[in-house]
Formats: sequence, C-alpha cells, structure tokens
Amino acid sequence: MNALAATNRNFRKAARILGLDARLEKSLLIPFREIKVECTIPKDDGTLASYIGFRVQHDNARGPMKGGIRFHPEVDPDEVNALAQLMTWKTAVADIPYGGAKGGIGCNPRDLSKSELERLTRVFTQKIHDLIGINADVPAPDMGTNAQTMAWILDEYSKFHGYSPAVVTGKPIDLGGSLGREAATGRGVVYATEALLAEHGKSIKGLTFAIQGFGNVGSWAARLLHEQGGKVIAVSDITGAVKNPNGIDIPALLQHIDATGKLADFNGADAMDANELLTHKCDVLIPCALGGVLNRENAGDVKAKYIIEAANHPTDPEADEILSKKGVIILPDIYANAGGVTVSYFEWVQNIQGFLWDEDKVNEELNRYMTKAFHNIKNLCKTHDCDLRMGAFTLGVNRVARATVLRGWEA
Repeated sequence: MNALAATNRNFRKAARILGLDARLEKSLLIPFREIKVECTIPKDDGTLASYIGFRVQHDNARGPMKGGIRFHPEVDPDEVNALAQLMTWKTAVADIPYGGAKGGIGCNPRDLSKSELERLTRVFTQKIHDLIGINADVPAPDMGTNAQTMAWILDEYSKFHGYSPAVVTGKPIDLGGSLGREAATGRGVVYATEALLAEHGKSIKGLTFAIQGFGNVGSWAARLLHEQGGKVIAVSDITGAVKNPNGIDIPALLQHIDATGKLADFNGADAMDANELLTHKCDVLIPCALGGVLNRENAGDVKAKYIIEAANHPTDPEADEILSKKGVIILPDIYANAGGVTVSYFEWVQNIQGFLWDEDKVNEELNRYMTKAFHNIKNLCKTHDCDLRMGAFTLGVNRVARATVLRGWEA
C-alpha cells in the first residue's frame, strides 16, 4: 500500500471514530491546492535539463500551510500528497498554528553540482513565489535539501516580495535561523521516547536501541540517547550497517563518518547486513529513513518492544496489524517526528518578532510541546479505546475539523 493510500486509510478510520459528517470528511481529505511546475536549468556543461517540481498545499484551517521541500528521484504526486496531508495532522497534534503542505523536485541532488542545485532551487522558487509566503505557506528543508537550500529560496523570494526571513524555516543562523533547529527532529524523537517509556515505568538509561537511517535525524537521536545512557547497539544508512551488543560509542562513530563519509570500517563495531537491522534484537527500534520499510514480509520478525517512527510512514498498515497483535507499541510518525516542525514554528515566531531565543529556551519549549502532545494523545486513546496511532490521528483530525467548522465551512 503506497503512502497516500495508507494515510487516507488512517484518516478515514479516525473520521469514523470521531463520527465526522461525510461531507466534512471529504472536504478535509481534498487538498486546498496542488501545484506542478516545469523547472529547466542550464547544466554546468552548457546543456539544458528539465525537472518536475511539486507543491501540495493541503489545509489552512488552523494557519499558514507548512511543510518541507525534498529533492529526491522518487518524488511524485502521490507521495507529496500523502506527506502534505500528514503535515496537516502533525501540526494539529503538536498544537502549533499551521496547516499542512509538502513539496519536492524529482531529481538526484548527488548528481548535481552546488551551482546546478542553486539554479534549480531558484527556478522552482520563481515558479511558486506567489503561492507561498509568511501567512500562506512556509517551506522547510527535507530529504535532499538543507539550510543552504532555504537560504536560496529566501533570497529568490525576497527579490519579489522584499526581505522576508519568515518565508522559510530551517535557515542558516546568520539569516534568521533558530538555534536548536538542526537537532530538533532528533531531539523531539528522544523527548517522545522519554514520554512513552515513562508511561511504562521505564527510562532511556540501560535500554537497547537500533536506529535505521543515520542522517540528520538518526544521528542526533543516537547522540542524545547515548548521552542519556541508552545503548545504541545497531545503526545503518545507505553505506552499510554496524552493530555492537555492548553499545556503540556514538561520538567515535560520528568522528569516523566525518572522516570517511561512511559507516563501514568503523573499528568500534562489527559490520552487519543493513536489511537485518529492522529485525535486530533490541528494546526500541527507531526507523529514520524512507517510508514503508516495515511491511508484512518483515513485521513478524521484528523483535523490538517499542517502535518510534522518526521517519514518515515507515510502517505499512499490514505491518501495523501484525505488530499490534505481537504487542509491539508503536509511537506514530505524526507525533514522534514533530520536533522539527515545532522548532520551525519557533523559528517563524522569532523571525516575525525579530527576537532570537537562546538554545536552552528552544529545547525547553520543545520538551514542553512534545510532552503535552503525548499526554493529549494518551487521553484520546482512553476516550476512544484505541492505539497510539489512532489516538494521534483522532487528536489531529478533530482539531482541524473543529477549526474548519468554526471558520464557517457550512456557510
């Protein structure tokens, strides 16, 4: 089941639990706007190359639409639609005043030079600049993009609209970015994990963790778990996987990756098959890579007691059912990885106010938002006698539905 079908299925299940009017349910599901643009750029060798860019603006009932822009070969309308919808529910779960959006360009950023990436980003911005904005739609980095990408968008947008630092988040600090933003998603994952474990009388210290994906989110989560006494016993990325049953020295692994660019040949752990990481024996499994990695083929072999969905849609619905029957507790993506968009909100607020917060304040506020959201989800789990995924979906969908009706949907 693809990401859009799975997201729609979860939404409809939540709508039934909430008893939403059928017309309202249909209205909430349909995106506010879908944008598809052609982006042609000159390559460094003088040839022309064309790419397709997308921006799906799903819902703005609770505030400006918000969502990342990814540069990836597999970007397509269905994926962008699903991720835009997930952002609508995610921002509502986190209780920040945004709606959902998502965008992307179908390209492989590894195949493009820095100057080609800049030209592509600027052309894409030129095509959508009149449809984004501080109070309309606020992009952010995602897979294959970073703070530099946001700096180019900010600069190109400002050519049309004047200097507007709040038009994107995840910017460099020198251009109005927020302290703590780089670590925010990974830190939010750790705060979410703490909240879940506390509910079960446990703490991070002494538990074992396996992390699939060692990019920004996975590496920050690993670093922070290690600092709190968690034993990260297996990690993987696109270059390979390593394991150590006694716990990997995460700072040493990060130094090794900085020096070599890959996990392989790290002398503090043994090599392992990356495909085995998801079924490696551990207390907590944290998928931080692409969607759909837990499916009906491998779900029955998962040995973790808890799964923290740091990636978007890592668990297929079929796998969800198998894992639930096994008693595995899953902390859903629309809550678990909301740390990034929450600190993006803090960045937007700082830009509008023209007042920079210190990093301790950012992290303190993030912890407060993540902890409060967890307790709100648990309350709805009790109200509707459902699992954490449906607790999160009913929380998010209900907030958006209420805002939609209050704004005069039936008028």
